[in-house]
Amino acid sequence: MTVLNLFKVLLAFATATLIVGTGTVAGLFWHFSHGLPDHKQLADYQPLTVTRLYAADGRLLAEYAREKRVFVPVAAMPKRVPEAFVAAEDQRFFTHPGIDFIGVVRAMIVNITNPGKRPEGASGITQQVAKNFLLSNQATLARKIREAILAFRIEETYSKERILELYLNEIYLGSGNYGVAQAAVNYFDRSLDELTLSEIAYLAALPKAPNRYNLVRNEKEAYARRDYVLNRMQEDGYITAAEAQKARAEKLQLRRRSATEMTTADFFAEEVRRNLMAAYGEKGLYEGGLTVSTTLDPAIQTAADNALRDGLITYDRRHGWRGPYAKIPDMSVWEEEFARIVQRRPLFGPPDWHLAVVSKVDAQSVQVVGLPDGEGTVPFAEMTWARPTLPDQRVGNPPRGPKDVVSVGDIIVVEKVTSAPNTQGGNKPYPPKTYGLRQVPNVEGGVVVMDTQTGRVLALSGGWAYGRSQFNRAVQAARQPGSAFKPFVYLAAMDAGFTPATIVLDGPFSYDPGHGQPVWTPRNYGNDFLGPATVRRGLELSRNLMTVRMAQQVGMKNVVQVAKDFGVTDNMGAYLPMALGAGETTLLRMTMAYSMLANGALELTPSLVDRVQDRNGKTVYRHEPRSCKGCGEAAAGTKPAAPELIDSRKPFHDPATVYQVVHMMQGVTQRGTAGRLAALGRPIAGKTGTTNDARDNWFLGATPDITVGVYIGFDEPRTLGPGNAETGGGNAVPIYEQIAKVIFKGKPPTPFRIPPGLRMVRSTYEGGTIDEVFKPGTEPGSDGEMVMPLDGSAPYSAIDPAGGPLQAGGGRRPGLSGTGETY
Repeated sequence: MTVLNLFKVLLAFATATLIVGTGTVAGLFWHFSHGLPDHKQLADYQPLTVTRLYAADGRLLAEYAREKRVFVPVAAMPKRVPEAFVAAEDQRFFTHPGIDFIGVVRAMIVNITNPGKRPEGASGITQQVAKNFLLSNQATLARKIREAILAFRIEETYSKERILELYLNEIYLGSGNYGVAQAAVNYFDRSLDELTLSEIAYLAALPKAPNRYNLVRNEKEAYARRDYVLNRMQEDGYITAAEAQKARAEKLQLRRRSATEMTTADFFAEEVRRNLMAAYGEKGLYEGGLTVSTTLDPAIQTAADNALRDGLITYDRRHGWRGPYAKIPDMSVWEEEFARIVQRRPLFGPPDWHLAVVSKVDAQSVQVVGLPDGEGTVPFAEMTWARPTLPDQRVGNPPRGPKDVVSVGDIIVVEKVTSAPNTQGGNKPYPPKTYGLRQVPNVEGGVVVMDTQTGRVLALSGGWAYGRSQFNRAVQAARQPGSAFKPFVYLAAMDAGFTPATIVLDGPFSYDPGHGQPVWTPRNYGNDFLGPATVRRGLELSRNLMTVRMAQQVGMKNVVQVAKDFGVTDNMGAYLPMALGAGETTLLRMTMAYSMLANGALELTPSLVDRVQDRNGKTVYRHEPRSCKGCGEAAAGTKPAAPELIDSRKPFHDPATVYQVVHMMQGVTQRGTAGRLAALGRPIAGKTGTTNDARDNWFLGATPDITVGVYIGFDEPRTLGPGNAETGGGNAVPIYEQIAKVIFKGKPPTPFRIPPGLRMVRSTYEGGTIDEVFKPGTEPGSDGEMVMPLDGSAPYSAIDPAGGPLQAGGGRRPGLSGTGETY
């Protein structure tokens, strides 16, 4: 065979090989291209980022996320961060088309010449983006081919900067850190722009093998890999030799992430979470990176939590001792058994409460073990309250000694105390390691603190402890409000022409609903009668019989409409018993309704959130019923005007009528069922509530600035106590008082705004005088008596519109027969 023929044969063979090879490659690409994920979805990629809730003072309240990640645009990163990762992971990233062919060939040669060593990979940054975002982590040839195809397509579609941004925010860097920003914080407690060159190089060293280059477990390898990255950065011209040398000399210091200043309000945070879930869905909440500015005031929340807890403890101690927390039958193994019980039934309560085991019972004290500081003593003086609990919240005889309360092996709740209870001799100091007997209440309750003008919920407590029960009594518990509903009956009566001075009979009352139903005969709480009394007196003393008489006179349909207008309930039946608060509602709704009474019937929506921003900082929700004049930027060269809040809302109910009820409600907190609040020295429009059999206790109190609602009751409704002992005035009012003392400390009283046109008459009332508010033409007075109008106009003579003077303190409904009849 001649040389020419040999050349022809070789050429033909090479051509055939090329054709077959090209066809094979094309076939492989065609085969593996089918079913590939759409790489264009990366254009809309939003990394899984953390949703954060912040209190009104800027402190962190809660975080919600599937992966804790911080997204930072590549343009906002210091340039050395992407340079370090490019130098370490993909030297020719900015020049190759998606695959670094030189790197692939080099890796093949290294793997062939070193068969016993760990195979070296050649996946560049674009291939890693394809794998991390669009493919699985399967180490198969098919996945590598798909990865290569997607890398080409990604490079054709996106800029190098976008690809690098996706990579740097998604890459796993060990210890649960995704993305360079999160890793910078968790490894070095620094933001990206605070990192040193050495620290940047270490982060860039991690993608290859995060666990292998862990600085704590494999320090030598970690430093070697960091130095490799620094050398690569120097070779590629990103840093100078001097910079590289200085960085290599730096010793890396892992720093524990600084404790974020946080506040705790578990019931509040959970309610916000539920609202966000309803508005933005699970994906938006846990992956959307929302920034949520809540309405929570941490100081008020702390006051509400403490007051509710103290109120529940006070009530619970009054109703006796229910026995030990748990019991250890064999004290020879008490330590193991105690540890098991504590783990299975953790104690939820004040931080200074502890579980302890009774090891010895003496005549006047009890020895306990298992405390944080070892042993302790519980004197009998700290156990005298522990009368045995009987059915219906009754109590038995007082204990005569510690053995009547506890026995060896009992696990009890204790709190360190420093002095004996108050005695005639004063507080006697206790020796160290002295404890008092405590008990976790089985009664529950809730508190809502709301901004009267805006509906912002400043604090929300849903029970004794969120860890014990996540059920939120402030929001989720539908309960009868009892007498706390009465102001809305009185408002309907004022709409119908009653005045605060109208006389209503407080006497026996029966109502026959007909249709074979039993006759309804309500009673006053004290089962007594006042006889004829003013409307004001009826509200101040919460007289049931006067309330149902007025409700019957004005019509329950009108009462139902008022309740609906103020948001108390949406579907209340127009039945007379409803006038005494037999319809169910929630504490949050009642607090909102009282806020709208106090603000003059300006509509509001309760809100736990001021503002929600998306991951890009765009505001997607804002709660503010008022507008702000002058809050924008002033024109150049001009002096900015003082901002002014503009409230464009119009009253949805007659403000004059509403104010008459609010004025009477202030009497409740001065002389009535919440009279102890008079000591606060400020106008508070409030009302107590106690339902049938004392199953629920309420108090709601409103000032022009703050409205507070308090509820106490059992989760499974039952009596709070026999007789007339457990009332809203006795249980809920002290909780309000404790909160109010914190909120109003150092603040001057704010009077309620009086609508124009009303007139005030000073008259005798219960042995003294009172300024009562009337609409023009309805005020009582004598012929020629001078009455000063509230709107500043000239004095006038209070004359009966029917032609004669009305009796002071009496009153007559205008528009009736004019005979002076009372109701």
